[in-house]
Amino acid sequence: MEYLVRFVQLHESFRKAELEALADLYGINMDFLHYDQYTPHCIIRLPDENAARKIARRSILSKGIYELWGSGSTYAELHQDVKRRTSNLWHLYRSSSFKFEIQAYQAKRSLAEQDALIQSFRYTGFEGPIRMTDPEQTFCIFEECQWGVKEPTQVYLGRLVAGSSRPILDTYTLKKRKYLSTTSMDSELALVTANLTHAAPGKLFYDPFAGTGSFPIACAHFGAMAMSSDIDGRAVRGKHGINTITNFQQYDLLDRYLDGFVADLTHTPLRAARILDGIICDPPYGVREGLKVLGSKDGGKKEIRWIDGKAAHLQDHYIPPKKPYSFAAMLLDILEFAAVYLVDGGRLSLWMPTANDEEVELEMPMHPRLEIVGVCVQAFNKWSRRLLTYRRLRDEDVKEIRPARQAKQEEGSTANELNSFRKRYFEGFKEPAPPI
Repeated sequence: MEYLVRFVQLHESFRKAELEALADLYGINMDFLHYDQYTPHCIIRLPDENAARKIARRSILSKGIYELWGSGSTYAELHQDVKRRTSNLWHLYRSSSFKFEIQAYQAKRSLAEQDALIQSFRYTGFEGPIRMTDPEQTFCIFEECQWGVKEPTQVYLGRLVAGSSRPILDTYTLKKRKYLSTTSMDSELALVTANLTHAAPGKLFYDPFAGTGSFPIACAHFGAMAMSSDIDGRAVRGKHGINTITNFQQYDLLDRYLDGFVADLTHTPLRAARILDGIICDPPYGVREGLKVLGSKDGGKKEIRWIDGKAAHLQDHYIPPKKPYSFAAMLLDILEFAAVYLVDGGRLSLWMPTANDEEVELEMPMHPRLEIVGVCVQAFNKWSRRLLTYRRLRDEDVKEIRPARQAKQEEGSTANELNSFRKRYFEGFKEPAPPI
């Protein structure tokens, strides 16, 4: 059966990927019959209405999925297609309460025009009561128009099957969240990332760069058990009794949060075992301050410092020494961590920045045990960030056992030398001066 998806017209490169991920999560065969990132309408083929409901009710970047009743480049073509496709269905809804809606993309219709369009479908013979609130059936006329041109270039008629999860954005908006930082991930993209990573009941998810917990909260919303860590103990402990646990309590999700702890990904306290169904993270880009990991700059051990007869490193609020860290090395370490801890078919989603030029384009990190299944891009002015999604292969499906592919390693000891993106960021992404 054919269905129309009504997308929101933003995060265009994420929309199709989200539907594909949800179909894969539920084991649903889905085909894209028409998709254009410049319009909010997409036509897909699904086995049945139940499959459409499952996908719609978890989607964040759509407004709903409709049973496609007809399409055309003009209303004459639309009416002809509606009669061809659905005349055998009209009797099923003859006595149902119903309402009609009109959604015009890049155009507006007056009330009189809307009424005339709705009346043009009188031939369907619906005799039930019209209810503008909570009707049994909702039919929608969709129009696509060119900007400034009143007549549509494409029109559709659809019967609503299910709305999406988009209304939950008001619940999880950062404007209402009790524990925040300047780097807290936008709730919409956190939920989309959780969808792409297959967060679901019965699964265990982990964020090693959790900050204030946006990703663990999104995973818990979809039913997964979540745990988190961060190298910055202040982010984990919070302040004045407000921390990540406060956020889980705010959303009544505390029963899905195992715990948060202070840890460095390169010195993880977790036992090496394939226990994670998903890893979801937005690692630091090293812009505000250079990237660091635990350890001394010279690599040597330090003498124990004693304060009031107690070793300094055993005291509360102890901040361990850190050393500079390459951004490229961090990406490879994340992939190696995922290869060690993910179950077969488990997913890793990580965000990484890139400048919008070839000068500092970061190579996508790869690992022989991980298959990349999605690349989505969020563009800003002079730079972008990509969401990379990987799937853990079964050991028997790994074609060649070899070390993880080494991306070009930055050399040096300063933050800028170890992170070319950071250097270009503070230079304003200016074009390098031509050689003399």
